[in-house]
This record gives sequence, C-alpha cells and structure tokens, in this order.
Amino acid sequence: MARRDLTGAVDVAYLEHYAGGDLVVVEEVLALFREQASLWVRLLEPGAPSQGWRDAVHTLKGSARGIGANALGDACEAVERAAPSAAAPDLDGVRDHLDAVLSDIAAYVHELALRSLKSPPA
Repeated sequence: MARRDLTGAVDVAYLEHYAGGDLVVVEEVLALFREQASLWVRLLEPGAPSQGWRDAVHTLKGSARGIGANALGDACEAVERAAPSAAAPDLDGVRDHLDAVLSDIAAYVHELALRSLKSPPA
C-alpha cells in the first residue's frame, strides 16, 4: 500500500498544509484519528447503545473535517440532520466512508514509511 493507493477519501494536501508541512505532526494526527476511530466505530455498529451513535457521529464529523476527510464529515452531518430523533438511523454510509478514510490513512502512512527508508536521516 502506498500513495498510489489513495482514493481521495482524505485530502492529504490539505492536511500537510494545515500541519505546516511537518510530516511528523501529520503522522501524529493520523495516529490519533485511527485510535479514536477504533472507539467510534463500535458505536456505529448495529446493536450499539441506542444513543451512542449520536456522540460518535458528531465527534467523527469534526475530526474527519480536521484531517481533510470531507466526504466522511458530510456523511456524518447527513445522518445528524436526517435522524435528529431516530433511535437507530442507517449508519452504513458513515461506516463505508470511515473504512475508505482508514484505508487512505494506511496507504499514506505506508508511503511515508517507504520514503523514510529511501531518505538518509537528517
């Protein structure tokens, strides 16, 4: 997996610019996102606590937009708007977008690792 495997689920150019080009910061932010996503995804599964999805979708929306995962942020917002009082909205789209984001993150981090192997340490 490498940059060629990116789907566009994460706008890495935006993220790199936002981090001032500091790839260490980018990697840290992405690691935090992945760590938190592992918690949020449990609340998006069928059978999760009935109101837990609300917190997960809202938090995920902001975090997604922060890393340039705009389609995921939009999917979260759509669920929030469409189901303000629903006990169990259809979260398949959110999970699908989250999967795409996590795949892009894995490809991007892999690319950074490959680059570090090719470049002599500073």
